[in-house]
Amino acid sequence: MSRLLEINPILLALAATIFTWGVTALGASMVFFFKRINKKVLNLMLGFAAGVMIAASFWSLLSPAIAMAEGNGGIAWLPALTGFLCGGAFLLALDKTLPHLHMGLARSKAEGIKTSWHRSVLLVLAITLHNIPEGLAVGVAFGALAGNPEMGVLSGAVALAFGIGLQNFPEGAAVSVPLRREGLSRLKAFMYGQLSGIVEPLAGVAGAYLVMHITPLLPYALSFAAGAMIYVVMEELIPESQTGNETDLSTIGGLVGFSVMMVLDVALG
Repeated sequence: MSRLLEINPILLALAATIFTWGVTALGASMVFFFKRINKKVLNLMLGFAAGVMIAASFWSLLSPAIAMAEGNGGIAWLPALTGFLCGGAFLLALDKTLPHLHMGLARSKAEGIKTSWHRSVLLVLAITLHNIPEGLAVGVAFGALAGNPEMGVLSGAVALAFGIGLQNFPEGAAVSVPLRREGLSRLKAFMYGQLSGIVEPLAGVAGAYLVMHITPLLPYALSFAAGAMIYVVMEELIPESQTGNETDLSTIGGLVGFSVMMVLDVALG
């Protein structure tokens, strides 16, 4: 694994986010085997995804950002606070402008700028919003290697990519299977489902490039990604996982997801 430290961090970020995109596609492939997902299972998976993202936001992003700021002799909490709030504001702005539709809602409930786009496109865009901060977080984590090429930093970035990949599986299934119920063919539902993850390599490369060329930006960038991820969790994943009667399962999924990501990050990072 030490040989990875010799590779350009941007290439590592690209490879890691292609992996997370691939797991999204793997989840989307469930449409070839199932026409619907049991609501209990879906709530469990969405809760798991939320738990992973919450844990990753702290251990992989906010905690390192605070440590970096403190090590540089600055106010430890200021970059974390500034970046975190800016990340949330960025996702809020996207939420208000990019047309999208949450699962289970009528076409009339679409958010963002009004458009005549087909319901299936709006559903895909809703999941795409999730993937922007995820790709950015992985890219920033690998970009940090440019200024601090240590095994601990690399292990933390790998753990983050693996954790994001884990929670991308249910997200891929959560978009492709409902699209099948919308009347799309299995192949089209799969293509739309995996397409929602294509923004991750783009965001990952952009994040790695920025922090490599503007080193002081790193604590802010890590916190920005954390704020964007927490926004997604609170705005979409938790509410969607709590619909129906079996909300305990989504809570259990959240606890398990948080625990898995925590163990990955602490053990590897």
